[in-house]
Amino acid sequence: MLCGSVAGAQTHVVSMFFRVCALTLRSKPPAFLPVFLSHFCTAPDSSLQLYHRRFIRHYKTSSKQTMSAKVAVVTGSNKGIGLAIVRALCKQYQGDVYLTARDVGRGQEAVKSLGEEGLKPMFHQLDINDMNSITTAAAYFKEKYGGVDVLINNAGIAFKVADTTPFGVQAEVTLKTNFFATRDMLSHFLPLIKAGGRVVNVSSVAGSGALNQCSSALKQRFRSEDITEEELVGLMQQFIEQAKKGEHKKTGWPTTAYGTSKIGVTTLSMILARRLSKERPNDGILLNACCPGWVRTDMAGPKAPKSPDEGAITPVYLALLPPGATEPHGKFVSDKVVQRW
Repeated sequence: MLCGSVAGAQTHVVSMFFRVCALTLRSKPPAFLPVFLSHFCTAPDSSLQLYHRRFIRHYKTSSKQTMSAKVAVVTGSNKGIGLAIVRALCKQYQGDVYLTARDVGRGQEAVKSLGEEGLKPMFHQLDINDMNSITTAAAYFKEKYGGVDVLINNAGIAFKVADTTPFGVQAEVTLKTNFFATRDMLSHFLPLIKAGGRVVNVSSVAGSGALNQCSSALKQRFRSEDITEEELVGLMQQFIEQAKKGEHKKTGWPTTAYGTSKIGVTTLSMILARRLSKERPNDGILLNACCPGWVRTDMAGPKAPKSPDEGAITPVYLALLPPGATEPHGKFVSDKVVQRW
């Protein structure tokens, strides 16, 4: 038992320690805490134990509140449409909103810029082309929130029309991010989507246009309700292989890598929506693909008719479909209207 001025000073230090813990902890207590407590909280009537009990009570309450809090995650959201989606969600969504970016500095700058608008997004590093980044983020949201309520897969790339990179390379690079990395995100995050959750995959009408360029056989498979995820993956890989050989056109494929990648995103969305309906029929999860429109961004150029905030309207509409809604689900949506696929 500590005594005298030493005990008083020690008590003051520990008091401050627990106050800081109570203010700052957002998940589990630090690993050293049990050892700390066993060393300082041995006397049954000590004031240290009182601080300990108060802290544990605060921690349990805070932990329950955090786990029950709602959370929305937007990929590729440090600029363009993604940033506009985060801005809109910060204004409309009743929960935490996470801006994510592969580059921490750019992501934090984006958070700061929204903070200057009076908004309070949170940040987590997330590079959809890095499996370790995906699994780390998934573990974070599972531990802190018990899952995810809203997921908007916005991250994507496109080569400029005038780019001279060989088409086979464009096909491989574009599908790597837009289709395969988006699929990796869904593979790891879809099991985390809570009941009543919303999943929005940002696709494009360019996918619809590319679909119309496909052979009849390919159109039939992409539109069929029995196409599997494995078959779709095989078709996307086939396109890359044909593009590298320069034989994609004569084998029934479109002449656009971006459009083909979005065929994949939209078709995958429909496959996963059917799977959710089958495997989690009572959870009320809605999953859709959408087109934000032609938006003025670094990717789409300055001549596009829509501003980023206008481009965010449809993705945000789908993300905020009200509780109890049953449609749209497994659809392709543009300007808040379901489109024929």
